[in-house]
Amino acid sequence: MARRFDPRFRIPVHSKPMSTITVEKTGEDAASRSLKITVPVDRVQAAESKAVAFYAKRARLPGFRPGKAPAAVVKKRFDQAIKQSVLEEVVREGWEQARSDESLKPIADPSVRNLKFEDGQPLEFEIVVAVKPDIKLERVGGFSLTRPTPAVDDGAVTEQLERLRERKASWLPVEGKPAPGHMVRVEVTPIEEGKAGEAAPYNLVLGQNQAIPDLEERIMTLTTGETAEADVKFPDDHPDEARRGLSRRVRITLHEVKRQELPPLDDAFAREVGEFDSLQALTDAVRKDLEADAVRQADQQVRSALVNELVAANAVPAPESLVHRWLHAYAEMYGVPQEQLGQFEQQFHAIAETQVKRDLVLDAVIEREKLAASEAEIDERIGQLAAGRGVSVGEYYQQLQKAGRLGEIERSISEEKAFAWLLGQSTVVEA
Repeated sequence: MARRFDPRFRIPVHSKPMSTITVEKTGEDAASRSLKITVPVDRVQAAESKAVAFYAKRARLPGFRPGKAPAAVVKKRFDQAIKQSVLEEVVREGWEQARSDESLKPIADPSVRNLKFEDGQPLEFEIVVAVKPDIKLERVGGFSLTRPTPAVDDGAVTEQLERLRERKASWLPVEGKPAPGHMVRVEVTPIEEGKAGEAAPYNLVLGQNQAIPDLEERIMTLTTGETAEADVKFPDDHPDEARRGLSRRVRITLHEVKRQELPPLDDAFAREVGEFDSLQALTDAVRKDLEADAVRQADQQVRSALVNELVAANAVPAPESLVHRWLHAYAEMYGVPQEQLGQFEQQFHAIAETQVKRDLVLDAVIEREKLAASEAEIDERIGQLAAGRGVSVGEYYQQLQKAGRLGEIERSISEEKAFAWLLGQSTVVEA
C-alpha cells in the first residue's frame, strides 16, 4: 500500500481515509446542546502515534541516542503524558466535528463528561455546550415609548451639598450617652451558658442600620466607659434566616462617643471640595452633574421600556442554562456563601431571567443589522477613555486587557449602536 510521510514527525501515514467521527444529539434546550461523540479506533491510534513521535524526538533516555528510542520504551516512559495528549487531540477533533455537523454557535467552552477511553476501543464522550439561542425577530419597531422629562429641583441640589458636607465633616468626642447620628466605638462579647466568648470591636454610626436595632438601643443606654450585659434579639427580617427572632446574651462596653461637626457651607468649603472659586460655582457644578444624571436615568428608562417591548413582541425565551450562568456570576460578584446560595438564587432568579432576555434580543438585533462595534470604533473609544484618565492609549489598552475588560468596551459600543437604530424605528414621546 502506498504511504506518505508527515514531514514534522517522519512517521508513516497511510493514505487510507480515516474513519468518520460520529455525533449523536442526546439533549437540548434553547441555549444548550448535549452531544455524544464517538471517535473511531484508527483516529485514536493516529493521535497516539503522533504523541509517541513527539516525545520520542525530545526524549533523553539512557542507552539510546536522542530520537532513537523504540516506541514501546517511549510509551512506557511517558505513558500518562501520551494518554493526556491523545485525549486532548481526539476530544478537540471530536468537538470540531460536532460543532460543524450541528452548526453550533457556542457562547462558552464546552464541558466534557462520561468519558470512555480504553485500549483498542473507540473513544466515547459527551459534550455539553451553551449555545446562542436562535431568536427570530418578528417586530423591532413601531413602539410608542415615553421618556420622562429630566428635572432637578433645588431640594436635590441642597441634598447633594449636604452629602458633600458630611464627607468633609469632623468627628468630635462627646460626653454622656450616645444618640442617633453619633459614632460609637464599642466592644461586644457573646455570652453562652454563662461563659464569655471572644470580644469583637465595632465602630458604627447609630441610626444607620449598621447594627441590629436591639443592640443599638442597648448601646444608647450606656455612658462612655460603661459595661453592661443585655439580651438582644435579631429582627424577624434579618438577612440570615437562621438568626431571625433569636435572642443572645451579650456584654457591651462603650469606649468612645463622637458627634459629627459639619463644615460651614461657604466659599472656603467650595475651595476645599475642588477647584471652585465660590459656593455658587460649586452649587452650579452640582446642579449640572445632577441634571446630567437625570438625563442618563431618563434615557435608561426609555431603553428598558424598549427592551421590554422587544422581548414581549418576539417571545424571547430565558433558557435555564443561561439564567444559571447569570446567577453564578451574581453570586461571585456579591461573595455569596455556599450555604446561602439556594436562597440567593430564588431571590435573583427573576433578575437573571430579565438580563438573559435583554442580552438575547439585543444580540439578535446587533447580528441581523450588522451593528457590532468595529475595531476602529473600539480604538477610538479607548483613546477617549485614555485621554480622560491622563494615560497613553497603549498603557490604558494594557490595563483593559489585563483586567479582561476589552469585551466590555466592544459590548458597550455595540449596544449604543443597537439602541440608536432601534429608537429610530419607534416613537419616543417626552412626558
